[in-house]
Amino acid sequence: MLDKTHRYVLLGSCFSQYMGERMEAEGYHAMCNPVGTLFNPESIRNTVCHALCGDEASLPMFRDEAMQEWRCWWANTRFRAGSEDEARALVQESFRALGDAMCHADRLFLTLGTNVCYRLVENGMVVSNCQRQPDCLFREDTLSVDAVCASLAETIDCMLERNAALRITFTLSPYRYRKYGWHRSQLSKATLLLAIEQMVQRYPGQVDYFPSYEIMMDELRDYRYYAPDGLHPSPEAVDIIWNRLCE
Repeated sequence: MLDKTHRYVLLGSCFSQYMGERMEAEGYHAMCNPVGTLFNPESIRNTVCHALCGDEASLPMFRDEAMQEWRCWWANTRFRAGSEDEARALVQESFRALGDAMCHADRLFLTLGTNVCYRLVENGMVVSNCQRQPDCLFREDTLSVDAVCASLAETIDCMLERNAALRITFTLSPYRYRKYGWHRSQLSKATLLLAIEQMVQRYPGQVDYFPSYEIMMDELRDYRYYAPDGLHPSPEAVDIIWNRLCE
């Protein structure tokens, strides 16, 4: 059961955003994606480890010459400023708040969306947001089950080292990635599910799984439960899954 005396942190894909916004509206102590939406395990790892252990100097900043402003590869496009120091301070403030929230949270919800990530060609670093920059700056990388497991294990270990009592609940986003093709999208979900299952077995009593993906795919198969794009869950579907989560 969800408890209004507990503190929650939600990180991950847009489905985390749906649940996080609902938690806040219902009066729960919840923080959701303070530095932006995260879709793949590597971006989540970067975010968690920097929030708990990183310093301001390690943030990967870059200058958008077209807009004449500074941004961060690990943050939403809303974090931007005319100077590097100002932009860096804005991003670090949100990372610091996230680190503090995770250290005091009772439960963390991690929603994985895809095993596809984007790396900078120049150094191989995974970005959380491509910041509307030219495609030639990035290469697409598909993470294997072993790679996802390694990323998730490092994320979990980093969190538990700072908050040993934290309970971690994984969810899988019901959103299907049409741009990768339906078959590849299903392979991606299968990869993530296999990795999540390994985490549940590796960290018994502290890591569990909530079947939002299965509820959407198997119980709410009628397209009236989808938004007009046929991909995102409709408000009614969000309501149903929210009620199941509360139960």
